[in-house]
Amino acid sequence: MTIKWLSRIWRRKSAEHKRKGPQLARHLTAINLVPIGVGSTIGAGVYVLVGTVAREQVGPALPYSFLIAGIAAALSALCYAELASRCPSAGSAYHYAYTCVGEGLAWIIGWALILENTIGGSAVARGIAPNLAILCGGAENLPAWLLRREVSGIVIDPCAGLLVLIAAALLCTGIRESARMQAIMTVVNVSVLLFVVAAGSFIGFKSGWQGYHSRDGYLPYGLSGVIRGAGTLFFAFIGFDTVASTAEEVKDPRRDLPIGIALTLLITSIVYMLVSSVVVGIVPYYLIDPDTPMSTIFASNGMPWAMYVVTCGAVAALSTTLLGSILPQPRILMSMARDGLLPGFFSRVNKTSKVPVNGTLVTGLAASALAFTMEVDVLAGMVSVGTLLSFTIVGISILVLRYTPPMEPPISLHSATRVHKHSNQPQTSANNAPSTEVTCSLLVYLPKCLENYDSDSDSSSESSSEDIIGVPSKVYEENQQPLLNSSLKIVDLEETLTEQSRRRTAALSIGAVCAGALFTSVAVSFSFNSYLKWGMTGLGALAFVAGFLVLIMIDQDEGRHKFGSAGGFQCPWVPAVPVLSLLVNAYLLVNLGGGTWMRVSVWLTLGVIVSSFKSCELMGQIVVHFIVRDGFGTRSKRGQSDFFGRPFALGLEARLFLLFSVASSWYLAIEFFKLSLDDPAHLVLLRDRHTRWASVFME
Repeated sequence: MTIKWLSRIWRRKSAEHKRKGPQLARHLTAINLVPIGVGSTIGAGVYVLVGTVAREQVGPALPYSFLIAGIAAALSALCYAELASRCPSAGSAYHYAYTCVGEGLAWIIGWALILENTIGGSAVARGIAPNLAILCGGAENLPAWLLRREVSGIVIDPCAGLLVLIAAALLCTGIRESARMQAIMTVVNVSVLLFVVAAGSFIGFKSGWQGYHSRDGYLPYGLSGVIRGAGTLFFAFIGFDTVASTAEEVKDPRRDLPIGIALTLLITSIVYMLVSSVVVGIVPYYLIDPDTPMSTIFASNGMPWAMYVVTCGAVAALSTTLLGSILPQPRILMSMARDGLLPGFFSRVNKTSKVPVNGTLVTGLAASALAFTMEVDVLAGMVSVGTLLSFTIVGISILVLRYTPPMEPPISLHSATRVHKHSNQPQTSANNAPSTEVTCSLLVYLPKCLENYDSDSDSSSESSSEDIIGVPSKVYEENQQPLLNSSLKIVDLEETLTEQSRRRTAALSIGAVCAGALFTSVAVSFSFNSYLKWGMTGLGALAFVAGFLVLIMIDQDEGRHKFGSAGGFQCPWVPAVPVLSLLVNAYLLVNLGGGTWMRVSVWLTLGVIVSSFKSCELMGQIVVHFIVRDGFGTRSKRGQSDFFGRPFALGLEARLFLLFSVASSWYLAIEFFKLSLDDPAHLVLLRDRHTRWASVFME
């Protein structure tokens, strides 16, 4: 059983997996995808990041930092465009990882995306209330029941919780309606930013663009400052991946998804560069307010009323980002539930609205609870982990697709016997005995067949005879009876062996690139002993460069043309684009900080524990087995059975016990997320508190 469980880590599903039951409605086109992508990307961060990065890291060269960040984001966008075109699925990066890499890593990606979208939506909702207060002339003008207050040491925000519920309700009405509302808010947001550009240009030409004539020159922090600023601004481009999560709701995903992703990134980059050029040109960078750069600039130039225009843009930006954060979550849950990794409850699609209502409601309730009761600022850094992990796995998936694309699993041995049984020629005959070449082929490929054979496969269809021995179909193009015809030659076997050697070399090169990118990023980001630092840097750079050069020299797999939907967009300049994307994302992941990784590791560890079971139902059955064994349950008369084949039914005590276990586990996880790294004593407190609660409950 352990071997079977371990084999599932690398088990890959078909890119053309057929879905049963109600499907999502295909209403979207490229015109609808662009507002969704732009609205999810251009959040309120641009209203703050422009001032912070310009003053503290870059100076007047801020537009070039945006340009570098946009190019780095484009590397991942190109990879996303090809995978979205070839494998259009609501699971987005989770689906790509499951198709190209394996179930284990796909689960980790999906688990991280669940955390990202939930916390991201909560953090965005908490930022809307202060901006609404500005539009209303102050927090005192808002209804009393919407004001943020402190209750029993917890700062609650009713406005944030309500806004999340409204967004979830809007998404439940249908993708067409939510896309229309998101388009309206995106137009408002972009219009405000274009107003900033137009009004700022008027002030700049009137004042002579004083910011570009500062005392420290155009590069006060040097080229290194421009690069550091680009690393910070890279997160302003996160959001275009939301487009890929709507793949099953797009009329022509092969054409519209790449167009939507490309236009999203192009529009976002142009707007960012225009706004930053105007802001750093009006006033010297060292005089820019890092908190409210745009409002302060207009107020200091006789336009205080512009503050309200900018605030309207911030509210619109936060609203579209909130919708963009919640939109992918139920679709990822639905995709994971279809694959049996989550309960089937999340895979249900409403027959009227054609959206996964169950997942949307659960996501909305969870995000609303976090926004209402928690200060999510301390958890905001965790949002970036899921996105960067997704970008990383998408780059790896492109390399796997091009050099070692997944091959269809061979049919079982008893299926092979049936092929011989129904053959026109007798199996055992001295005159029709298989040739030496065929026997040699079978001896070589039978171990491969046994290695790839999955006895747990749900598919009962019989594949062609060439799948039995794993030989490419071109070997048998001219053979009516591939297993019995003596026309198969040794040269075909040699060509196939060469192909297997090429695939093995490519796989090792991809692994070397990934390991080299990680080692190099860690070495240049942390302070080590000089010998250790240079050793890690040299080893990582050597592995990275060697793997990259090998990928350049060897041929790509011909099977890539048969993977997924043919005729879609193809990422250019492979392997350079995905390899550079890997390096950028690895560096950003390493530099997220120890506190962020400490909190994320708790969530990922919980995901690994959950994934060790075949499904959530299986985990429940194992727990119930022990409950039934200890007398906490009642025997079932309806034929239900637990994991061990024994009938069971949950009693009242068992249900209360399970509810308490889940609730206390979630509380401990949330408390640990808020744990400060310099306060390890808090861990002991949590452990003792949970022990006391458990003892009281059991008594």
